[in-house]
This record gives sequence, structure tokens and C-alpha cells, in this order.
Amino acid sequence: MIYDNKQINKSEDDWTFNGVSTRDLTHCYHDYPARMIPQVVRKLLELFGKDAEILFDPYCGSGTSLVEANIKGIDAIGTDLNPLARLIAKAKTSTPDVKMVENLIVLFEKNALKDRMLRIKDDSEIYGIPRLHFWFKESVVKKLFEIRNFIDSIESEEIKFFFQVAFSEAVRESSNTRNDEFKLYRYNEETLSKFDPDVYQIMVSKLRRNLAGLKQFTEIICRFEKKPKTTIYDFDTVEGIPKEFKESIDIVITSPPYGDSRTTVAYGQYSRLSSQWLGLKEPQKVDNRLMGGRKLKEIPDFHCENLLDALSKIKKKDEKRALEVASFYNDLFQSIKNVSTSLKRGAFACYVVGNRKVKGIVLPTDTAIVEFFAFCGFDHHSSFVRSIPNKRMPKRNSPTNIKGIIDETMTKEHIVVMRKR
Repeated sequence: MIYDNKQINKSEDDWTFNGVSTRDLTHCYHDYPARMIPQVVRKLLELFGKDAEILFDPYCGSGTSLVEANIKGIDAIGTDLNPLARLIAKAKTSTPDVKMVENLIVLFEKNALKDRMLRIKDDSEIYGIPRLHFWFKESVVKKLFEIRNFIDSIESEEIKFFFQVAFSEAVRESSNTRNDEFKLYRYNEETLSKFDPDVYQIMVSKLRRNLAGLKQFTEIICRFEKKPKTTIYDFDTVEGIPKEFKESIDIVITSPPYGDSRTTVAYGQYSRLSSQWLGLKEPQKVDNRLMGGRKLKEIPDFHCENLLDALSKIKKKDEKRALEVASFYNDLFQSIKNVSTSLKRGAFACYVVGNRKVKGIVLPTDTAIVEFFAFCGFDHHSSFVRSIPNKRMPKRNSPTNIKGIIDETMTKEHIVVMRKR
């Protein structure tokens, strides 16, 4: 791939995209923690992926980069350890027959409005959902089970994906969980006494919204003479990359976790109730499998002076916390070593990261990314700083939980672009 460095004007390039819709096409399908917005991927592909034929996202989440690759006619490969994320990504990159989807939505609406959904005999039929009535009211349980039976009767795998992602959101929004949180927090008793979700209407609204996005996505995909292919895996990039990936990828665009799941974004907790209702595997173990879940006993040499300096400062305040943070960066470094082998010579790796704070110390993740890739034979091509508008977390918080002690949360992302020598 040939790239002219003069195409980028760092001082004038605006990566904020303030006020734009981030929910067009199938991006509308499902909320997901720390979701990378499509406009960032779109611009990175315009700058660095003009000749790309295969995009790889090693932490694909709900599939933003995969969708963006597809609408440019680029084949996409993604992997993620969270089974719910993989389901959403599969649904967002699928193009089921729109007319058949519409017909099934109409059938669902007729049955739901007449309350003629399939009946359940008793709650004992519901398998694998611990503390069921703690998280769901009895009336909600019955309706969710009826919807799940309807979805199970769908024969087309792609159409089933479409209905399952809508069902996943219906599960979360009709649960006793505070929906403005990614972690599982139950409503207080006063709120629960007034909480009476219309489960069928929630499901219908998600289906109708998603149908509009599917029509937009399908219209674009159908323009290509050869339909772009998307493949989604569940392998752990920390442990390795399939041999057939070696030097086969034209561009990597991704946003890795900002830190370990336990103290940043609890992907497993966010996904748990939906995963249980959908019968997905081991949702309760997702957080332990993600980066930083494997604890170190000592801080290794990361070949990054700024990162080691930050870890040293954290260690002086809290040695255990320093080891937890080091465990995350150790996994990230190992993952980058593996991902780097998949890229062709001259290919770009674009990582969108945040520099979080731990114990008041800023962790230089952007610098670490540069050093990790440099260790693997890459040159630093460009870095951009993006202000995050309308961020779904407070700009200030209390990291110590001590009254009166507050600090700023992340309001910027760093877009690091590396090129393989």
C-alpha cells in the first residue's frame, strides 16, 4: 500500500465529530460499553485504508470497525472474548432478507398485541438464570420467556441474530437493573414499586429501529459486485493468532480496553443477564478472561520508560494496585506482539486508546502503544488527540470514595497510527 504523508494536516484535522449521528446503518442495533464511534473508523479508512482488502479488529466489541469496513467493500475479521459482543457484531454485519424480517416483525407484533405468544408452564422451565426474580419481575419473566420461544422458532440464522440483539436490549431494559449503569445495580425498592416495563413494546421498538438500520446497510452492501465477507472469532489475541493470519492483514483498526475490566468497564456484568437469557456461554467469566484478568507477581520490563515511571509511582501508593495495572499492560503488550505478525509489510495499525488515571497517576497508554509496536518492528506514523463529546460518564469523580476528594475522568482519546517496516 502506498501512502502520502502530506495528506494529513494534524493541526486542522478534527476528530471530535461533535453533533453527528453515531447510530446510522446497523450501528443503531445495540448499546455497548466504550463503543468506538463509526466516524473515527471511517476517517482512518479514508486516510490509511484506501487500498485495503482485509481489515482486522483484534478486540472487535460490537463490530463498529467491521461494519465500516463492509460499507467500503472491505472484508473484515474480528475477534472478541465476550459472546454477547460477538453476537451483536454478527448481527450488525449480516444481511438477512429484509422482506422476511419485516414479515416476522409483523407476525410478532400481531401475537404480542393480542397477547397470543407461546405460554410457559412454570418458571422451572427457565434454565441457567441465577436469582431470576431478584433481577426480573414475575410478569416480565413470563413475557421474556415467550419472546425467547418465538425467536427459537426462527429457522434463518441471520434473522435469528437480528431478533436476538433486539431481545438482548429488551432483557436489559425490562430488568430490575439501573439502565444508566454498565455494572449490575438493582433499583431501590421505591423505584421498583413503580417499575412496570412494557416488554412487548420495548421489543417492537427495537425491532423497528433496527429494521431501518438494516435497510440502510443492505442497500449499500448490495451495490458491490462482490459482497464483502465478515468472519468473527473468539480466540484470545494474548494467547496467539491463527497461523493463517500471518502477514495477511492490510489494516488493523481497533480500540482495546482502557484497563482491566474489573476497574474500568465491566463488560461481563453488562452482558450477563442478556447472555443468560440467550443461552450464551460463561458470561459470568468474561471479566476474568479479559486483559488484566491474569495477575502478575512482579512488574516486568515493558521497554517503555514513561509507563514504568507511572507504575513506580502507583506502587509507592499501593503495590497491589500497581501489579493489577501491570497485569493489564503485560496482556496488552503480548497481544500487540501477536497482532503485529498478522499485518503485511507497509500495513497500518490504528489503535484508539484512553490514558486513564490510577491513584491520581496518568497512565501513558498512547506512549506504551507506540513503544510496544516499535519493539515489534513498526514505525510511529501519526498520533491524533480526540476530545470526547457527550461522554457517558461524569467529567469528575471520586476515585478514592473519600468525601471531598475528586478527580477528572478521561475526556480525550488518543489515535495512534503505526506502520510495519
